[in-house]
Amino acid sequence: MERRDSNASDATFISLQQRNKLLIYRLVPRLEGRRRWDLVAHMALHITRYSSYTFTIFGAMHITNTSLIPLLTRSIPVSDSYLLLTRPYYQSFPFEPLLIGAPLIAHITSGIALRIYRRSVAQKRYSSYQATSRSILSFFQPKTWPVLSNISLGGYLLAPLVFSHIFVNRIIPLIHEGSSSGVGLGYVAHGFAKHPIVSWTTYVALVGIGTGHMIWGAAKWFNLTPTTGTDKEKRRRKRRINGVVGAVAGIWMSGGLGVVARSGPEPGWIGRGYDALFEKVPLLR
Repeated sequence: MERRDSNASDATFISLQQRNKLLIYRLVPRLEGRRRWDLVAHMALHITRYSSYTFTIFGAMHITNTSLIPLLTRSIPVSDSYLLLTRPYYQSFPFEPLLIGAPLIAHITSGIALRIYRRSVAQKRYSSYQATSRSILSFFQPKTWPVLSNISLGGYLLAPLVFSHIFVNRIIPLIHEGSSSGVGLGYVAHGFAKHPIVSWTTYVALVGIGTGHMIWGAAKWFNLTPTTGTDKEKRRRKRRINGVVGAVAGIWMSGGLGVVARSGPEPGWIGRGYDALFEKVPLLR
């Protein structure tokens, strides 16, 4: 009798071991998959960060050529000569894709991927893996997404403005003239003179949103955002960051709106060529 009970207990113990092994085997792929996705998210975060550093190099060069130099020289022809000197460094292969195209696309796609990943993590944490929480319709419900920060919101608003800027100043001349070598500050000034409402609105939005996104994004990367400390310290830090945003945006607009936008249209055949290019812009037809 004791031997029979012993055999039964041994069989039960073996079956429990087999069951535990089966559970472990089923769990290991999930853990490995989770670690794999955590690694992907970690890489996406680094791509978002370091792509912003790379794009900042181009941004500094571009702001210097299109705003700071016009602000100092007060002359479009003189400023265009400086623009022509530096253009080969960021409008030729491989500098253009390395400094502009690749970082811009990597920054946007990695940011979107991070947001989707954080939504998935939050849902698995709070929805108990319910089938309804993983439905296709739930993907489009705002309540299933993490809170959108002001930095991220600025990035989503900035993306179409940046692409429209590239479309007007780079792609359209490239398509219709084979090159954008004839496009300079005179082309931009001509657009301000002939299409003031659209030009001023988009420029102010581009500079304002872009400056806020870049400065606050840099503050986040360097742990300077007001997330810790007393309320007084948070307000003080927030005012300092907004002060930097206002100063950078003010200097940027001083050259762009104060000099370039007030230079007037180009006369003669150059102006007619610019008009032909602007007619290709859907919003300006």
